[in-house]
Amino acid sequence: MNPDTVIDAVSGVFMVTGALMSLAAAIGLLRFPDLMSRMHAATKPQVLGLFLLLAALGLQMRTWSVWPVLLVAWLFQLLTVPVSAHMVGRAGYRTKHLHPELLSSDELEAIVQRAAQKAARQAATDGADDDEAGR
Repeated sequence: MNPDTVIDAVSGVFMVTGALMSLAAAIGLLRFPDLMSRMHAATKPQVLGLFLLLAALGLQMRTWSVWPVLLVAWLFQLLTVPVSAHMVGRAGYRTKHLHPELLSSDELEAIVQRAAQKAARQAATDGADDDEAGR
């Protein structure tokens, strides 16, 4: 068996699997009912799909000089996807774009309630100070 044939077969499997993972992410974005489920679909399979596609590309190029570039591209994706998903989730939570009945536990609710109470107290204090300054 020729080594080029093995490399071609492995890269072909990686390409098909990576493409299917990315397709699953796209379908999940369209089909899932709420923001939190869509965030999961957009992050988990998409990162694995990209990794498999980059690995297939690296195998097909048959040179070691391309691997550091592919690794950097995947690491940036790996580092930025969780942060962006976290920010989208926080924004969705704050703007009420989620279904609370679908959450198994809401650990953020107590923190948001305390922040709202603190903001209300601060607004009341600022309003009282403005009234005293106007007299």
